[in-house]
Amino acid sequence: MGAESNIEEIKKKLEEELAKLEHEYKYELPKQIAEARELGDLKENAEYHAARERMSYVKAKMAQIVDKLSRLNDINFDDIPTDRVGFGSTVVIQDVETGEEMTFTFVSREEIDPMVGKITLATPYGKALIDKKEGDEVEVSTPAGTRKFIVKSITTIHSQNK
Repeated sequence: MGAESNIEEIKKKLEEELAKLEHEYKYELPKQIAEARELGDLKENAEYHAARERMSYVKAKMAQIVDKLSRLNDINFDDIPTDRVGFGSTVVIQDVETGEEMTFTFVSREEIDPMVGKITLATPYGKALIDKKEGDEVEVSTPAGTRKFIVKSITTIHSQNK
């Protein structure tokens, strides 16, 4: 499955979560607040305060999801290079000193999983590798120091979707 379809799957999940939260925010929570108001004294009304607190949380969560969806919708697959490292690329690099090989796939923030090599272009490796081609040598500045690598292979998002 290519990165483009992964993005669509993530967007679908976010849209479903947003719909549930919107329903809760517009219908369920106002009903809970109204019922709690009927109980009287709002200063010591735990149900009222819990519902108001939940309402604030849900509103903030909805804003986060809208922001994530906006960022995902801004990804233009036509602008991603076909022959160099870019979003969606899977890159194999080899440490010049040790010969150790590492593989990374550059994904959106919603897909990050460093344990399987899924990172963003905003990481030190992403910043060093963006726009590089096979055979290029790169230096990566990490907290552990600077390391030199050779780009062994690149599979772009375009070749993954074929």
